[in-house]
Amino acid sequence: MQYRHVGNSGLQVSEIALGSWLNTGDWVAEKTSIALVHQAFVAGINLFDTADIYADGAAEVTLGKALKELPRQQVVVATKCHRPVWPGPMGGGLSRKHIVEACEASLRRLDVDYIDLYQAHAPDPETPIEETMEAFDLLVRQGKVLYIGCSNFSGKELGAAHEAAKSQGGARFISSQPRYNIFDRDPEEELFPACKKLGVGNIIYSPLAHGVLTGKYKPGVLPKGSRLARWDRESPYLTDGNLALVEQLSALAEQFEMTMAQLALRWCLRREEVSSVIVGATRPGQLDETLAAGHQSLSPDQIEAIDRILA
Repeated sequence: MQYRHVGNSGLQVSEIALGSWLNTGDWVAEKTSIALVHQAFVAGINLFDTADIYADGAAEVTLGKALKELPRQQVVVATKCHRPVWPGPMGGGLSRKHIVEACEASLRRLDVDYIDLYQAHAPDPETPIEETMEAFDLLVRQGKVLYIGCSNFSGKELGAAHEAAKSQGGARFISSQPRYNIFDRDPEEELFPACKKLGVGNIIYSPLAHGVLTGKYKPGVLPKGSRLARWDRESPYLTDGNLALVEQLSALAEQFEMTMAQLALRWCLRREEVSSVIVGATRPGQLDETLAAGHQSLSPDQIEAIDRILA
């Protein structure tokens, strides 16, 4: 496994991170979820990403149980706040009240003394960014949080947060968590340049586009037991055009002696603004395949070949 700094910070994370969005509730049994965390750690993954809203808090509880058997100082625990997690007007958002109380609740569910990376799950237009950054800084000064980051922020919103923290002399976001993959390249236009300017690293979610970039989906066919076969909604990635593109890329991946999923992950990691990509897994064999991407890299010639197909 290779490691990268998160932006200009001293925090180093594995290029492959394990997410816990799928690893609770009806998707994966708790015992299996814990085993996947341990498997990932043994393979060199040190970044484990979750959120208070995932499975109504159960994702954090399960991750906390898995961490009990791992050396705390060797793992980076990342979670998020913002989405509504209890009733009433203060049940969500990025107000000082919600951030502080949500952090306390996450600490209890994770059963840890501090959170390594605490992230705003999305912007909150109803709360001044100055109040939000003051609240995050308070948690850092209290030692409950070591680093702070954001998710789903635009480059402009990230810049506003940076300026607010700078004017207050407080902690700044070191990370951004956008959706980015071969089909979703919007971050390249505004967000990545802003991150590069501000020294912010990107931790990518959906690098495999709901699994479509694994190559297992074919036109009109949903493999039994797959994520999209079990979903109660349609994926915007599952189109004939995208599947045709994946077919071409899969042939290229075979030439490169890697799987389609490994190609898609390394394609995201080709960007210097990207610190890590978050993968999910529901079984050990599935995780083995994506973990192999942590031992590979794409050469300039391979990237050029991929870009010719994408063009």
